[in-house]
Amino acid sequence: MQGCGYTCHYCHNPETIRLCVDCGDCIPGCPAGALKLQDGKMSWDQAVCIDCDACIAVCKHFSSPKVRLMTAEMVMDELSDALPFLTGLTTSGGECTIYDAFLCELFTLAKGAGKHTLVDTNGQRLFSDMPELLALMDGASLDVKTIDPAEHLTLTGAPVDRVLTNLDLLAKAGKLYEVRTVIVPERLDNHRTIREVAQRIAAYPDVRYKLIRFRPYGVRGEWQSTSEPRDELMEELAAIARACGVGVVELV
Repeated sequence: MQGCGYTCHYCHNPETIRLCVDCGDCIPGCPAGALKLQDGKMSWDQAVCIDCDACIAVCKHFSSPKVRLMTAEMVMDELSDALPFLTGLTTSGGECTIYDAFLCELFTLAKGAGKHTLVDTNGQRLFSDMPELLALMDGASLDVKTIDPAEHLTLTGAPVDRVLTNLDLLAKAGKLYEVRTVIVPERLDNHRTIREVAQRIAAYPDVRYKLIRFRPYGVRGEWQSTSEPRDELMEELAAIARACGVGVVELV
Protein backbone atom coordinates (compact mmCIF):
# COMPACT_ATOMS: atom_id res chain seq x y z
CA MET A 1 0.00 0.00 0.00
CA GLN A 2 1.22 3.45 -0.87
CA GLY A 3 2.43 5.77 1.85
CA CYS A 4 4.73 5.57 4.89
CA GLY A 5 5.45 7.72 7.93
CA TYR A 6 9.17 6.88 7.82
CA THR A 7 11.79 8.27 5.46
CA CYS A 8 14.47 5.60 5.91
CA HIS A 9 17.86 6.38 4.40
CA TYR A 10 18.21 2.79 3.21
CA CYS A 11 14.66 2.40 1.87
CA HIS A 12 14.71 -0.08 -1.02
CA ASN A 13 11.32 1.12 -2.28
CA PRO A 14 11.43 4.91 -1.81
CA GLU A 15 8.67 5.33 -4.39
CA THR A 16 6.24 3.94 -1.77
CA ILE A 17 6.90 6.67 0.83
CA ARG A 18 4.50 9.37 -0.31
CA LEU A 19 1.32 9.77 -2.31
CA CYS A 20 1.59 11.22 -5.81
CA VAL A 21 1.33 15.03 -5.86
CA ASP A 22 0.03 15.08 -9.48
CA CYS A 23 2.87 17.25 -10.74
CA GLY A 24 3.07 15.45 -14.10
CA ASP A 25 6.88 15.55 -14.27
CA CYS A 26 6.97 11.82 -15.06
CA ILE A 27 4.70 12.01 -18.10
CA PRO A 28 7.28 13.05 -20.77
CA GLY A 29 9.59 10.17 -19.86
CA CYS A 30 6.99 7.40 -20.19
CA PRO A 31 7.90 5.48 -23.38
CA ALA A 32 4.55 3.69 -23.51
CA GLY A 33 2.31 6.73 -23.07
CA ALA A 34 0.69 5.13 -20.01
CA LEU A 35 0.59 8.34 -18.00
CA LYS A 36 -1.46 11.52 -18.38
CA LEU A 37 -3.07 14.29 -16.37
CA GLN A 38 -6.86 14.28 -16.25
CA ASP A 39 -8.55 17.19 -14.47
CA GLY A 40 -5.32 17.87 -12.61
CA LYS A 41 -4.93 14.26 -11.43
CA MET A 42 -2.43 11.66 -12.60
CA SER A 43 -3.91 8.77 -14.55
CA TRP A 44 -2.08 5.47 -15.09
CA ASP A 45 -3.13 3.02 -17.79
CA GLN A 46 -2.04 -0.36 -16.44
CA ALA A 47 -2.92 -2.13 -19.71
CA VAL A 48 -0.48 0.07 -21.66
CA CYS A 49 2.29 0.24 -19.03
CA ILE A 50 5.44 -1.79 -19.82
CA ASP A 51 6.77 -1.69 -16.22
CA CYS A 52 9.99 0.06 -17.13
CA ASP A 53 9.78 2.24 -13.98
CA ALA A 54 11.02 5.32 -15.84
CA CYS A 55 8.37 7.33 -13.98
CA ILE A 56 9.71 6.18 -10.61
CA ALA A 57 13.28 7.03 -11.55
CA VAL A 58 12.45 10.68 -12.27
CA CYS A 59 10.07 11.30 -9.34
CA LYS A 60 11.52 13.80 -6.85
CA HIS A 61 8.73 13.23 -4.35
CA PHE A 62 9.43 9.58 -3.39
CA SER A 63 6.20 8.50 -4.97
CA SER A 64 4.77 6.56 -7.90
CA PRO A 65 1.96 7.31 -10.34
CA LYS A 66 1.39 3.55 -10.76
CA VAL A 67 -1.33 3.20 -8.14
CA ARG A 68 -4.98 2.19 -8.06
CA LEU A 69 -7.72 3.00 -5.58
CA MET A 70 -9.42 -0.24 -4.60
CA THR A 71 -12.08 -1.35 -2.14
CA ALA A 72 -11.62 -4.48 -0.04
CA GLU A 73 -14.18 -6.20 -2.26
CA MET A 74 -12.18 -5.30 -5.37
CA VAL A 75 -9.02 -6.77 -3.87
CA MET A 76 -10.74 -10.04 -3.00
CA ASP A 77 -12.30 -10.19 -6.45
CA GLU A 78 -8.90 -9.72 -8.09
CA LEU A 79 -7.53 -12.55 -5.93
CA SER A 80 -10.45 -14.87 -6.66
CA ASP A 81 -8.60 -17.11 -9.14
CA ALA A 82 -5.60 -17.55 -6.84
CA LEU A 83 -7.50 -17.68 -3.54
CA PRO A 84 -8.07 -21.48 -3.53
CA PHE A 85 -4.28 -21.95 -3.60
CA LEU A 86 -3.47 -19.38 -0.88
CA THR A 87 -3.33 -20.09 2.84
CA GLY A 88 -3.73 -16.41 3.62
CA LEU A 89 -3.07 -12.75 2.83
CA THR A 90 -0.17 -10.54 3.87
CA THR A 91 -0.49 -6.77 3.52
CA SER A 92 2.55 -4.53 3.21
CA GLY A 93 3.60 -1.11 1.93
CA GLY A 94 4.86 1.53 2.39
CA GLU A 95 3.18 1.05 5.72
CA CYS A 96 -0.12 -0.78 5.51
CA THR A 97 -1.34 0.07 9.03
CA ILE A 98 -1.97 3.69 8.07
CA TYR A 99 -5.03 2.18 6.36
CA ASP A 100 -6.20 0.19 9.40
CA ALA A 101 -9.91 0.67 8.66
CA PHE A 102 -9.39 -0.74 5.16
CA LEU A 103 -7.38 -3.64 6.57
CA CYS A 104 -10.24 -4.49 8.90
CA GLU A 105 -12.62 -4.67 5.93
CA LEU A 106 -10.17 -6.76 3.91
CA PHE A 107 -9.33 -9.12 6.76
CA THR A 108 -13.00 -9.63 7.57
CA LEU A 109 -13.54 -10.81 4.00
CA ALA A 110 -10.40 -12.94 4.11
CA LYS A 111 -11.50 -14.57 7.35
CA GLY A 112 -14.87 -15.25 5.75
CA ALA A 113 -12.99 -17.09 3.00
CA GLY A 114 -11.10 -19.14 5.60
CA LYS A 115 -7.75 -17.39 5.08
CA HIS A 116 -5.06 -16.35 7.55
CA THR A 117 -4.16 -12.66 7.79
CA LEU A 118 -0.74 -11.10 8.39
CA VAL A 119 0.56 -7.53 8.39
CA ASP A 120 4.05 -6.54 7.31
CA THR A 121 4.74 -3.43 9.43
CA ASN A 122 7.47 -1.10 10.65
CA GLY A 123 5.55 -0.57 13.88
CA GLN A 124 5.06 3.16 13.45
CA ARG A 125 1.45 2.96 14.67
CA LEU A 126 0.52 1.49 18.04
CA PHE A 127 -1.54 -1.67 17.75
CA SER A 128 -3.10 -0.78 21.09
CA ASP A 129 -4.78 2.08 19.19
CA MET A 130 -6.08 -0.39 16.56
CA PRO A 131 -7.85 -3.08 18.64
CA GLU A 132 -10.15 -4.18 15.82
CA LEU A 133 -7.21 -4.79 13.49
CA LEU A 134 -5.27 -6.57 16.24
CA ALA A 135 -8.23 -8.90 16.79
CA LEU A 136 -8.67 -9.66 13.08
CA MET A 137 -5.04 -10.30 12.16
CA ASP A 138 -3.35 -13.61 12.86
CA GLY A 139 0.13 -12.16 13.12
CA ALA A 140 2.67 -9.50 12.21
CA SER A 141 6.11 -9.35 10.67
CA LEU A 142 7.67 -6.43 12.55
CA ASP A 143 10.71 -4.42 11.48
CA VAL A 144 13.06 -3.36 14.25
CA LYS A 145 15.56 -1.30 12.32
CA THR A 146 17.69 -0.34 15.31
CA ILE A 147 17.06 -0.35 19.04
CA ASP A 148 19.13 2.77 19.67
CA PRO A 149 16.87 5.87 19.96
CA ALA A 150 19.32 8.28 18.33
CA GLU A 151 20.09 5.89 15.45
CA HIS A 152 16.41 5.23 14.83
CA LEU A 153 15.58 8.93 14.74
CA THR A 154 18.42 9.61 12.30
CA LEU A 155 17.58 6.61 10.11
CA THR A 156 13.79 6.93 9.93
CA GLY A 157 12.91 10.44 11.08
CA ALA A 158 10.83 8.97 13.92
CA PRO A 159 11.43 7.69 17.49
CA VAL A 160 11.80 3.98 18.24
CA ASP A 161 9.48 3.88 21.29
CA ARG A 162 6.36 2.77 19.42
CA VAL A 163 8.22 -0.02 17.65
CA LEU A 164 9.43 -1.51 20.92
CA THR A 165 6.02 -1.08 22.56
CA ASN A 166 4.49 -2.96 19.61
CA LEU A 167 7.17 -5.65 19.85
CA ASP A 168 6.22 -6.43 23.45
CA LEU A 169 2.46 -6.11 22.86
CA LEU A 170 2.42 -8.39 19.82
CA ALA A 171 4.63 -10.99 21.48
CA LYS A 172 2.47 -11.14 24.61
CA ALA A 173 -0.69 -11.32 22.47
CA GLY A 174 0.73 -14.26 20.50
CA LYS A 175 0.57 -12.19 17.32
CA LEU A 176 4.28 -11.72 16.58
CA TYR A 177 5.16 -14.00 13.65
CA GLU A 178 8.68 -12.68 13.09
CA VAL A 179 11.01 -9.77 13.79
CA ARG A 180 13.25 -8.45 11.03
CA THR A 181 16.38 -6.32 11.18
CA VAL A 182 18.34 -5.03 8.19
CA ILE A 183 22.06 -5.35 8.89
CA VAL A 184 23.93 -2.22 7.82
CA PRO A 185 27.70 -2.32 8.46
CA GLU A 186 29.40 0.71 10.01
CA ARG A 187 26.31 2.93 10.05
CA LEU A 188 24.28 1.10 12.72
CA ASP A 189 25.12 -0.69 15.98
CA ASN A 190 23.94 -4.06 14.67
CA HIS A 191 25.39 -6.03 17.57
CA ARG A 192 23.45 -4.09 20.21
CA THR A 193 20.21 -4.30 18.26
CA ILE A 194 20.43 -8.05 17.65
CA ARG A 195 21.36 -8.77 21.26
CA GLU A 196 18.63 -6.65 22.85
CA VAL A 197 15.89 -7.69 20.43
CA ALA A 198 16.85 -11.34 20.85
CA GLN A 199 16.64 -10.98 24.63
CA ARG A 200 13.11 -9.56 24.28
CA ILE A 201 11.79 -12.37 22.08
CA ALA A 202 13.69 -15.34 23.56
CA ALA A 203 10.75 -16.14 25.82
CA TYR A 204 8.57 -16.68 22.74
CA PRO A 205 10.01 -19.74 20.95
CA ASP A 206 7.62 -19.53 18.00
CA VAL A 207 8.87 -16.07 17.01
CA ARG A 208 11.45 -16.08 14.23
CA TYR A 209 14.25 -13.51 13.94
CA LYS A 210 15.11 -12.69 10.35
CA LEU A 211 18.42 -10.89 9.72
CA ILE A 212 18.42 -9.19 6.33
CA ARG A 213 21.54 -8.12 4.47
CA PHE A 214 21.58 -4.47 3.46
CA ARG A 215 21.63 -4.20 -0.33
CA PRO A 216 21.81 -0.94 -2.27
CA TYR A 217 19.07 -1.80 -4.79
CA GLY A 218 16.61 1.08 -5.05
CA VAL A 219 18.39 3.08 -2.33
CA ARG A 220 18.86 6.78 -3.03
CA GLY A 221 21.30 9.31 -1.55
CA GLU A 222 24.53 8.72 0.34
CA TRP A 223 23.48 5.35 1.80
CA GLN A 224 23.53 3.93 -1.72
CA SER A 225 27.31 3.56 -1.40
CA THR A 226 27.12 1.63 1.88
CA SER A 227 28.83 -1.77 1.78
CA GLU A 228 26.84 -4.98 2.06
CA PRO A 229 27.56 -7.03 5.21
CA ARG A 230 30.02 -9.90 4.90
CA ASP A 231 28.99 -13.49 5.52
CA GLU A 232 31.13 -13.51 8.66
CA LEU A 233 29.20 -10.61 10.19
CA MET A 234 25.84 -12.19 9.40
CA GLU A 235 26.87 -15.48 11.00
CA GLU A 236 28.30 -13.68 14.03
CA LEU A 237 25.03 -11.80 14.58
CA ALA A 238 22.99 -14.97 14.09
CA ALA A 239 25.13 -16.67 16.73
CA ILE A 240 24.41 -13.82 19.16
CA ALA A 241 20.66 -14.20 18.61
CA ARG A 242 20.84 -17.97 19.15
CA ALA A 243 22.97 -17.54 22.26
CA CYS A 244 20.29 -15.25 23.67
CA GLY A 245 17.74 -18.03 23.24
CA VAL A 246 16.06 -17.35 19.90
CA GLY A 247 15.03 -20.70 18.43
CA VAL A 248 14.74 -19.78 14.76
CA VAL A 249 17.18 -17.33 13.16
CA GLU A 250 17.01 -16.83 9.40
CA LEU A 251 19.62 -15.08 7.26
CA VAL A 252 18.43 -13.39 4.08
